Amino acid sequence: MNKILTLLVTCLICTEVTAARLKDIASIRGVRENQLIGYGIVVGLKGTGDGKSEFTSKSMLRMLDKLGMKLDSPEFQSKNAAAVIVTATLPSFAKAGNPVDITVSAIGESQSLQGGTLLQTPLRAANEQIFAVAQGSVILGGDGKDIHTTAGRIPNGAIIERDVTSDFATRKMFRMTLHNPDFTTAARTILTINKELGGHFASAKDAGTIDIVTPAAYENRGVELLATIEAIDINPDTVAKVVINERTGTIVIGEKVKISKVAISHGNLAVKVGEGKKSAEEKVAVLDAGVNVGDLVQALNKLGISPKDLITILQSIKSAGALHGELEIL
Repeated sequence: MNKILTLLVTCLICTEVTAARLKDIASIRGVRENQLIGYGIVVGLKGTGDGKSEFTSKSMLRMLDKLGMKLDSPEFQSKNAAAVIVTATLPSFAKAGNPVDITVSAIGESQSLQGGTLLQTPLRAANEQIFAVAQGSVILGGDGKDIHTTAGRIPNGAIIERDVTSDFATRKMFRMTLHNPDFTTAARTILTINKELGGHFASAKDAGTIDIVTPAAYENRGVELLATIEAIDINPDTVAKVVINERTGTIVIGEKVKISKVAISHGNLAVKVGEGKKSAEEKVAVLDAGVNVGDLVQALNKLGISPKDLITILQSIKSAGALHGELEIL
C-alpha cells in the first residue's frame, strides 16, 4: 500500500498543469444525446419466460391480432415469451437509417432472456415521438460463469427512423457550457476565444455559460466556427481539493492545496510545518510553511506512515484550519 501511495504522490508532484482543448472541457448547447425507451416482447425463450403475466398476455394477444391471428381465448400464456423494456441512446445529429445499440431488460417473471428474439419495438423520446424501431436477437453479457440473464444487448439493434434536425450552419449565436463551472476558467475562455476570432465575440453569462456571436467572416459557416473554437487550448482552473476514500485508502490531492504553519503529534510521529526542532525520541518531518499536501504526504510516506494514519492526519489538519482547500471524504 505504501508503494502505491508513493507512486500516487510522485505523480501529483511531477504533473504540470497542461492546456486542454475547449471541446474537452465544455459542450455546445443543443449538441447532446437523447434517451429513447420502448416496451417490447422477447420470444423464442426455452421455457424461461413470464408465463401467466397479465401484461405479457395482453401484449401477445394485441400483437397476434395485428398480424391477423384472432384467438377465442381472452388469455395467452407462454413461458417462451417475456415482456421487456428497451432503452437506447440517440446520438447528436442522428440521421434516418443509422443503427444504434439497444439494451433489453425483463420486467416480468422471466428467468432468462437467453436465446430470445426481440420483436419489432418502437422507441420514443421524452416528447412521445418515435425516433427508432428495434428488433433482433438478444445477447447476454458476462464472463461465462456469472451471466446476468434478465438483461442483454443487441448491437445495432435499432434503426433510426427520423433525422435529428438542427441547423448550426446559419445560427447567429452559440452557447457553450463548461463541464466544471468556474469564474477563472470562464474568463480565460472568453479572452482566448476573442483573441482567436480577432474581436469581442465571446462573453460569459456566468461561471459556466459562454455566449459566442457569429462573426461576419463566419456567416453561414457555423460548423467551421465551432470547429475553430473547439480546437482552442484553455488552461482550466481547479478548486483546491483533497478527496479521500477511507474504505480503499485512496487519496487524490489537488495541486493547489496548501498547508499553513502547523505542528502535529500522532503516536510516535511528529509533523511540523514551519519552524521546528527534531526530537531524538520521535520520527519527525519538518517542512517549510506554505507547502502543498503532496510535499507533506511524500515526507510522511518516507517515514513509513500508513494510508489510514495519513487520512487521520489530513482530517486533523483540516479541522485545525491549516489545510487550505476542500476535504471530501467518500
